[in-house]
Amino acid sequence: MSLRIPPSLHLRVITSEKLLVESEVDMVMLPGLDGYLGILPGHRPLVASLGVGKLIYRWAKKEAAIPVQGGYAEIKPDEVLVFTELGQDEDLPSLG
Repeated sequence: MSLRIPPSLHLRVITSEKLLVESEVDMVMLPGLDGYLGILPGHRPLVASLGVGKLIYRWAKKEAAIPVQGGYAEIKPDEVLVFTELGQDEDLPSLG
């Protein structure tokens, strides 16, 4: 097994209607069923169910968020693939 940590994550966020995001990112935060999951390059493989919240991603000292309602994410050391539906900002719990 290689100990090389990739420099970034390839993030793809897909809904039933379209591809929302396809980008190289430094970090992803996903709203899991039991709280938020922080994903960095080199994360172990994981499949996670998503709850209601904001999918947050960062790159080059910038940040973006997408409101999501459920779905799932497939996480690999160099890739995060998210299948979800868009949520409404007013329905989201706070991060704090």
